[in-house]
Amino acid sequence: MTGSMIVKNEVRRIASFLACVCLLVIPGISANAQAVDPLPSWANGGVKQAIKAFVADVTSEGGANFVPRAKRIAVFDNDGTLWSERPWVQGLFIEQMLRNAAKRDPSLGDQQPYKAAIENDREFFEKGGMRDYQVAIRRTLTELNREDFDAEVQAFFASARHPVLDVPFQQTVYQPALELLDFLRANGFKTYICSGGGVDFMRAMSGDFYGVETDEVIGTSYKKELHEIDGKWVLVSTSELNTFNNKEQKAVNIDLHIGQRPLLVMGNAGGAGDIGMLGYSQGREGLSLQLLIDHNDAAREFAYAEDDNASLNAAKKNGWHVISMKDDWLTIYPQGDN
Repeated sequence: MTGSMIVKNEVRRIASFLACVCLLVIPGISANAQAVDPLPSWANGGVKQAIKAFVADVTSEGGANFVPRAKRIAVFDNDGTLWSERPWVQGLFIEQMLRNAAKRDPSLGDQQPYKAAIENDREFFEKGGMRDYQVAIRRTLTELNREDFDAEVQAFFASARHPVLDVPFQQTVYQPALELLDFLRANGFKTYICSGGGVDFMRAMSGDFYGVETDEVIGTSYKKELHEIDGKWVLVSTSELNTFNNKEQKAVNIDLHIGQRPLLVMGNAGGAGDIGMLGYSQGREGLSLQLLIDHNDAAREFAYAEDDNASLNAAKKNGWHVISMKDDWLTIYPQGDN
């Protein structure tokens, strides 16, 4: 992460904290005018008001819906919820890992999926979908220990740019999501990521990108083994899948890692992957909040949904709040140095 982005992130977090805990005392200006909006990138509509009312409700000590800090758990999907998922960022990273592996061993260059990665044949991966990516993940992960893998992730983000937006990937995070994360943390929430992406990949970038630390990330994982290599004990991934963290499995892994139903969950429509954890959150005793992003802004981001509208239909049935990118978000991406 560049120095300018670090400074901007810190300024954003401090501003959000001040907005949540204090008012500027300026003579002649009303309290409402003095209050700083913690969600400036959100349109002043029903969703924003619901979020602010919910947070006020569960943090008002002595109130009927007060929730102690230990139970203020907020869980966010990653791809399509915290940053753009078209194309899948980890897929681009995997393709780079395949190219790096082929450089180390040129004999791999004529084999798939290495050949497709070298030739930037996106159609190959898009046709094969998750299956070919899973093959690629297995082949690349088993070559690296955890520390080497983290270094590969950092190297990727140091130079890679989004192929459509032509900006560094840190500028493809959603500004409204960053503001919501900060707003919740300033009000005593612990924020988690629960995504279908690889847990090690997300842990290597989630702190810099979102302020979400490694122990607050839940994702797809492969079984690991402890080996002594050159006198040093290291964890090495195997090719055996441990858990594919998607759909209903997200709720299972939230219970495994957190041990309680989330108070708030935010996911997105597009792959029907978040319905399970949104419903799991809603099943908790007492007040809860479920947010679903509708990718309906082709002009500023990308427009897509499931063929059967499963996520949006579930939101309508269960009374979840649907976030319209087009109408509810004044700004999509943060500004930064290109």
